[in-house]
Amino acid sequence: MTERFVEYLTDNGFSPSEVAAIKDSSSLMELPTRHILVNQGAHADGIYFVLDGICHASYLTEKGKEYSKEFYWELDWMIGFESLIKDQPSPYLLETLTETTLVYLPLSTLHQWRSEKHSIYLKLLEAQLMYKENKERFMLLFTPQERYELFCQHYPELHSRLNDYQIAAYLGITAISLSRIKNRAD
Repeated sequence: MTERFVEYLTDNGFSPSEVAAIKDSSSLMELPTRHILVNQGAHADGIYFVLDGICHASYLTEKGKEYSKEFYWELDWMIGFESLIKDQPSPYLLETLTETTLVYLPLSTLHQWRSEKHSIYLKLLEAQLMYKENKERFMLLFTPQERYELFCQHYPELHSRLNDYQIAAYLGITAISLSRIKNRAD
């Protein structure tokens, strides 16, 4: 397993025995651009940690519209807790947007940790909860202009790796609104 992943786990409070358990259960995946990890309506077979690259989760409607759920990039977990807890198919599509290197953990391992109330499961759940709380605060407390400014400040390297349509989707606005915001800034 990569040193970067072990460092992330250690820095985020995982004990040496927890790191060892994760390392023993996981494998490395190197994937091409536009690789589908989980189809909408299919059961996921694992969870992922992004070491390198960008992934995207989106809802697809019967009318052919796509709604962006989330983008994931380096040092992000991709865990479909709704599907895990309810034992149901994924309500969204999960795919790579770039060449991507992931750490893969089988869902069976996560099910085992959940049933054992293992500390690793709790830490993963807490990490996901904090991520969701931060994203909710970002979307509710800031105007679209402020969200764009914060995005540029906090993720300058990501800004150059996503197109305007993708950035707008992340910010919860249309590409036209993003264009207006950028024009006012110039």
